[in-house]
Amino acid sequence: MMGLSQTLLVYALMCVHLGVSQHYLRLRPSPSDHLPVPGLKEDPDPEYDPREPDLVERTLRKRLGSNFDPYFMSISSPMLVNLSAPEVQVKLQGAMPNELKNLDLTATPYGKRLKMGKKARRKFLQLLWAYTYCPVVYTWKDLGVRFWPRYMKEGNCFSGSSCSFPQGMSCKPAKSINKVFLRWYCQGFSKPKYCTWIQVQYPIISECKCSC
Repeated sequence: MMGLSQTLLVYALMCVHLGVSQHYLRLRPSPSDHLPVPGLKEDPDPEYDPREPDLVERTLRKRLGSNFDPYFMSISSPMLVNLSAPEVQVKLQGAMPNELKNLDLTATPYGKRLKMGKKARRKFLQLLWAYTYCPVVYTWKDLGVRFWPRYMKEGNCFSGSSCSFPQGMSCKPAKSINKVFLRWYCQGFSKPKYCTWIQVQYPIISECKCSC
């Protein structure tokens, strides 16, 4: 009976330890419909930080391989180009959405048809598209020393004003892309702990749309 009680006690302590560890040492952002990803809660203990020999750029580049994307990633601080300055995709990109392209501008509430030339229709649709367009705003984010590359270009949906006419709708994430980063991961109960770099996927907003 005593042996069983000790076994249960050890099991309970392990569960508590794992629960506390998992609270901090999340390998990657949890799956969520809410983007961009909020900052991860990290254990402040420097024991979980990579040491200088673990941060050799040549070794880490080789480990990340073709997943390294210089447009979305930076090894050194992008402070020289302003870490917080937003980069906005203001220019209308791609083809005009079908819901606008096929919009009937000649119909009226009274059943009559309005006459509109092709040039006037094209200009009005361009104006309407510019008003309802939802650009992606990119800013650099510091992921911390436990990610490599440490700096990531994060996407946000522009929220300066309503994107609908009449007003009421706003720009929200419509698509995202996954970028592979290296994550410093420690496990085990021993000291020093066993730590290594592992590949993790990090979602980044790539497209926004006007929606409720």
